[in-house]
Amino acid sequence: MPYLSNTMKPPKPHKGFLLGLAVALTAAFVLCTAASDSGVVVYNTASAVDGFGADYRHVYSGLHLKEMGLSEKAFELAIKGWTKLKAKGRVSKDIISICDFTKSSNQKRLYIIDLASGTLLFNTLVAHGKNTGEEFAHYFSNNPSSLQSSLGFYLTKEAYTGSHGLGLKLAGVEPGFNDRAEERAIVMHGASYVCDDFISQYGRLGKSWGCPAVPLELHEQIINTIKDGTCLFIYYPDKAYLAASHLLN
Repeated sequence: MPYLSNTMKPPKPHKGFLLGLAVALTAAFVLCTAASDSGVVVYNTASAVDGFGADYRHVYSGLHLKEMGLSEKAFELAIKGWTKLKAKGRVSKDIISICDFTKSSNQKRLYIIDLASGTLLFNTLVAHGKNTGEEFAHYFSNNPSSLQSSLGFYLTKEAYTGSHGLGLKLAGVEPGFNDRAEERAIVMHGASYVCDDFISQYGRLGKSWGCPAVPLELHEQIINTIKDGTCLFIYYPDKAYLAASHLLN
């Protein structure tokens, strides 16, 4: 019935309705997108970045990461571990680097994503360790002199200049899987064998001594982007690692 006088008060909105409206408006804000002049879709995830256990599936789908070859499982687990590290104050930037070692080394299997803006910063080649496999990665180790890649989450440290030019120190944060990275001198660096010409000549990408080596023409840009407290995740569906990782369980 319409209100006919000042003595009749309008009905109060139901609390459930107000709660539902708030949730809907929040979801609409998070999923809002805007296309830049370059055609890159930028997602406003500011509210998601502040929340523990936030849902980043819209970033995965919006950047077409499946079509670009990034395993959905690799992305899901990377976000899970990154979220825990962020909650503990161990990462300083909302940038995550994912090496998807389920893919051929001949494919661009390093994905560097700015989660705050929903932007794919780099997608390029990355080497695995000499004893980790040939074209495909299969074997992983935390042991010195193994010349194998190590699985799991790393925190990037400072950049430095060494025998490979600009390099990036990495600290493994997973006991038993990569926590000897610094002892093993596992770093990110550029390498001449990480290129399409090497693949054309040998049928596979060149291999490192366990370091996630990247193309020479990109290594300085990549290192300067991800240095000083971002998260790197090296993924492979190893049952022992997936069952024991404290960041994934």
